[in-house]
Amino acid sequence: MTTRFSFQLNARDGKARSGVIDTPRGLIRTPAFMPVGTAATVKAMLPESVAATGADILLGNTYHLMLRPTAERIDRLGGLHRFMNWDKPILTDSGGFQVMSLASLRKLTEEGVTFKSHIDGSKHHLSPERSMEIQRLLGSDIVMCFDECPALPADRDRIAESMRLSMRWAERSREAFGDRPGHALFGIQQGGLERDLREESAEALKEIGFEGYAIGGLAVGEGQAAMFDCLDYAPDMLPEDRPRYLMGVGKPDDIVGAVARGVDMMDCVLPSRSGRTGQVFTRRGVLNIKNARHQDDPRPLDEHCTCPACRNYSRAYLHHVFRSQEIISSMLLTWHNLHYFQEIMQGMRDAIAEGRFTAWQAAFHAQRAEGDIERL
Repeated sequence: MTTRFSFQLNARDGKARSGVIDTPRGLIRTPAFMPVGTAATVKAMLPESVAATGADILLGNTYHLMLRPTAERIDRLGGLHRFMNWDKPILTDSGGFQVMSLASLRKLTEEGVTFKSHIDGSKHHLSPERSMEIQRLLGSDIVMCFDECPALPADRDRIAESMRLSMRWAERSREAFGDRPGHALFGIQQGGLERDLREESAEALKEIGFEGYAIGGLAVGEGQAAMFDCLDYAPDMLPEDRPRYLMGVGKPDDIVGAVARGVDMMDCVLPSRSGRTGQVFTRRGVLNIKNARHQDDPRPLDEHCTCPACRNYSRAYLHHVFRSQEIISSMLLTWHNLHYFQEIMQGMRDAIAEGRFTAWQAAFHAQRAEGDIERL
C-alpha cells in the first residue's frame, strides 16, 4: 500500500481525462463524484451502502463538524474515518463557504472570519491556520485551503479583492499544513467569471504549489451557461499533472459538461437531498415519485438500473412509502440517485479510456431528450 499521495493521468479524449489518485487509504478513480457526508454521514445511507454505489471517496464538512461534535472530540475518538466507519479516502472542505452562507454576524478581516454558529449562536473564529488544524484533527486525506467565495453576481472589484485575499490565505494554509506524507492540500482558484482574475489566481496557486487544484466560485448563482463558459478556460490554467476539482457541482448535465472541459473531481448534495424529497434521477430524465401517476405503476424507477430500489421495488411501492413518510423512502431513493451518479462516472471513465467520449456524451444527451420519463 502506498504511503504517498499521487495522481496518474491514464487517458485523454479531447479535454476529458481519466486517471487514478493513489492515497494510503485507497485509489480514487477519476473522473470522480464525491457524495457529501456533511455531518459525518451521507444522509439515509450506511457507509457500506455508499461504497456499494461505486463511490471511492466522500466529502466531509469542516464548518459543521467543528461546531458539532467538534474536531477535537472526533480526534479523541480516533479520527473521522473511524468515527463514521468509512475506511476509504475523505476530502474535507475548508469551512469558508459555509461561514459565508450559513453563519450569522460575520466579521471578515485579513486574519480570518469571526462568526456566530447557526446552531446555538456561539462565537467562533476561523482562519487558514485554524482550518488546517481542524482538518488535521479530522484526519482527512485531502484538505482544502481556507478561502473566501463571494456569491455571484458580484462586481469586479469585489471579486478581485476576494480572490487576492484567498490567495494570501492559500499561502498561509500551505505553511500551516506542513509536511504530512500521505495527505494532500488542494489550492482553490477564484476569480468569478473574470478570465484575467482566474489566470492571476491560477498563477498564484502554482507559485505556492499544491497536490491538487480546485475551481471554486462557481455554481453560486451564475447559471449553467456562464459556468460552462468559465470552464472552457479555467481548468486549462491549472497544472496538467494534478487533479482538478470543481466544487459543489452538480446535476448530471453539469457533471458531464465539466468532465468534457477537463475536470477530474466533483461533489454535490443533490443526489442525496433530492432522494429525500422524492426527486429521482434516471438516464431518461428526472422522475417525481410523489406524483399520483405512480401509485398503480408496477415498473421499477429505471428498467436498466441495478440498484436495490430498482431491482426489488416498484414505483407504486416507492410512491406509497414516500407519501407515507416512511424512512425507507429516503434510503431507497438516495441509494438509487447515488448509484446513477456513479454509473455516469463509470460510463465516462470507460468512454475516455476507449477514445469514444464524444459519442458517449451525445448518447447521454439524446437519451435524456427522449421524453417524459414518468410516462415512458
